[in-house]
Amino acid sequence: MTGPVGISALADGEAGEPVLDDAGQVRRPLVVVDLDEEVPAGVVAAAARAARTADRILVGVATRPVDGERWLLADALDLTLAAEGCADGPQFARSADPAGEALVLQQAAEANPQAALVLVQVLRATGRLDVGAALDLESFAYSTLLGGPEFARWLADRGPRPLPPPATEPPVLLRQEGDVLHVTLNRPGRRNAYGREVRDALADAVRVAAAQDCRVVLDGAGPAFCSGGDLDEFGTTPDLVTAHFVRTRAGAARALHAIAARTEVRVHGACVGAGVELAAFAGRVVAHPGTVFRLPEVGMGLIPGAGGTVSVSRRVGRWRTLWPALSGRPVSARVALAWGLIDAIEDGC
Repeated sequence: MTGPVGISALADGEAGEPVLDDAGQVRRPLVVVDLDEEVPAGVVAAAARAARTADRILVGVATRPVDGERWLLADALDLTLAAEGCADGPQFARSADPAGEALVLQQAAEANPQAALVLVQVLRATGRLDVGAALDLESFAYSTLLGGPEFARWLADRGPRPLPPPATEPPVLLRQEGDVLHVTLNRPGRRNAYGREVRDALADAVRVAAAQDCRVVLDGAGPAFCSGGDLDEFGTTPDLVTAHFVRTRAGAARALHAIAARTEVRVHGACVGAGVELAAFAGRVVAHPGTVFRLPEVGMGLIPGAGGTVSVSRRVGRWRTLWPALSGRPVSARVALAWGLIDAIEDGC
């Protein structure tokens, strides 16, 4: 681990040295930038220019107000952790301990540097693309990481798992009430994990909804809305190319985006991985007060693969998306509401 660098050091190329060593391995994937340093305005502008072309993840820390050219520097960084009252906007995540939380991100990047850097590359790029192209980009990156050493290490540490048992009831339920089609994830025994059966049934349900002139309400049965991808299915894809086409053409992300304006998702309990990513495509997301949101994929040597680099970043900005996606740490319903990841908190979800 290395300590923070100042604005002047960033401007002088501190984060610009080659990111790969002679063996092609990532070194120093994340650099922490101290935005409190007093420097002339021209140095701040030079630091912002350097940040926009940096290969490394750049995370700012601020305990003093960030405005003017420093705000433009924060915009060029990948996230700034700011103390209360220092700054507002999607470029910033409020923190009682900016330096401590920056260390959490630094440790996460050091643990899985390839996945961390790919995550940031995708987040930087997807905002410039339409949703379909952005989903393809995410999936290309995800398939690349499926073939990488970090995911292989996670699989080895997890050990062999039997495939999930077939569903004994419909994995997704449909119920029509007037002009509302209710769609319910229905594998409560597996916390509605987004495995193959749930994925295929949800995609079919969304296609049914798309063919009708109706409103859609999506929720989940049991103690959790969706606990993310079914871990027992990870590593079972026949090949990485097939995996890409299944994710992008057989998944629910594109279809949900197409009917977003008339879709509401009601979440509760664990809202993890695909559970967050798919919900964020909806025009309206309502959460129970106890809902917990997590994006754990980088810790597995991967990135969000159900559309989260597209849907979540379009709701909260690429900067705030980095915090849960890189750290893997939970986001409460209260913070999710403040960021715009959800639109309301209701006890009835």
